[in-house]
Amino acid sequence: MLRAGIIGLGKMGISHCAILGAHPEVNLVAVCDTSSLVIEGFKKYTRFECYTDYSKMIQKMDLDCVVISSPTKFHMEMVSYAMDHQLHVFCEKPFVLKATDAEVLAKKAEESGLVNQVGYHNRFLGTFNEVKNLLDFQVLGDLYHFAGESYGPVVVREKGSTWRSQKDQGGGCLYDYASHTIDLIHFLLGKPVRVSGTLLKSIYSKDVEDAVYSSISLDSGLTGLLSVNWSDETHRKMNTQITVLGKKGKIIADATEVKIYLKENNDFLGLKKGWTVKYLTDLTENVDYYLRGEEYSAQIDHFVTCILNKETQNKSTFRSASSTDQLISMLISDAN
Repeated sequence: MLRAGIIGLGKMGISHCAILGAHPEVNLVAVCDTSSLVIEGFKKYTRFECYTDYSKMIQKMDLDCVVISSPTKFHMEMVSYAMDHQLHVFCEKPFVLKATDAEVLAKKAEESGLVNQVGYHNRFLGTFNEVKNLLDFQVLGDLYHFAGESYGPVVVREKGSTWRSQKDQGGGCLYDYASHTIDLIHFLLGKPVRVSGTLLKSIYSKDVEDAVYSSISLDSGLTGLLSVNWSDETHRKMNTQITVLGKKGKIIADATEVKIYLKENNDFLGLKKGWTVKYLTDLTENVDYYLRGEEYSAQIDHFVTCILNKETQNKSTFRSASSTDQLISMLISDAN
C-alpha cells in the first residue's frame, strides 16, 4: 500500500481525497490546507492526520507520494520540496506560472527517477483517446488543419473573479482554461512550437484575459487555431472540442462523442463512407470509483500504477506539462 498525502483541499483536492481514499492500493494518511475551517472539519469527520503546513506533513508522515492541488502560485515550491524528499508527485494543472520554473521541475523529475504527473485529465477521456487511435492509424490521411476550442462560464460578470483570475495566483483564462486545450493538441497532434496573431481579450476581468485566440504551429509543420473563452455563459460547464481536417475526411470530438466523416470506406477500421458517431459511454473503460467522470479516477489509477511499476515515463509528465507552459509564455509574448 502506498502512503499518500494531499496538499490543498479545494474542489479538486476534495475530489482527489475521495478517489484516493477509496483506492485499493493507497492508504491516504494525511491532508493539508491553510484554511482552519477546512482542517477542523477534516479533524472532526475523518481519520487523516491534518496539517496546515505542508512541509511538516512531508517531514513527519513517511509518505510515498503526494497530490498537490493548491493554488497554482504555490506549485513550484511545493513540487520541488516534495521531490527533494523523494516523493512521487501528482500536481494539478496548470503546472506552474513561469515557463522557466516548469523546465526546472521537469529536469529535476527526470533526474530524480520519481513518478511525476500533471492533472490534464483530457488525456484520460475515452473520446480523445479514440481520436488519438484514429490519427495513429492515419484514418484522415495527410492532415492540413486543426482547431482546439474550450468555452465555459467561469467569469461572467464584472465582479465575478476568483483566485483563478488573479495573475499572480491562478494566471487567468490562459493558464486555467487554455492550458487544457494546448495540452490536448500536444497529446493528439504533436508538440506546439510557434504562435502568431495572438489576441488576449479581457471581457470582465481586470487583471487577466478572459479569452485567448491564436494561430499555432506544431513541430510537424501542421498549423491550426486556438480559441478559448471562459466568459461564455452559453455553456453550463467547461466544454473542450478538437477538430482535425485531413485529405480523407474530418474528426470532431469533445468529452461526450467523436464524429468521424470519411470520403471513402475504411475497411481496416470498419468505418463507412460518410458520418460515424462514437459515444463516450462506449469508449471509456470502467473505473473502481466514479467521481465527476471516469477520467478523474483513471488519471489517479495511472499515477498509482506507474509508482507500483516504477514507470517514470507516463501519460502526462512534467515534461509534457512544461511544453504547455512554454507555449503559454510564447502566447503572452506574441500578444504583447
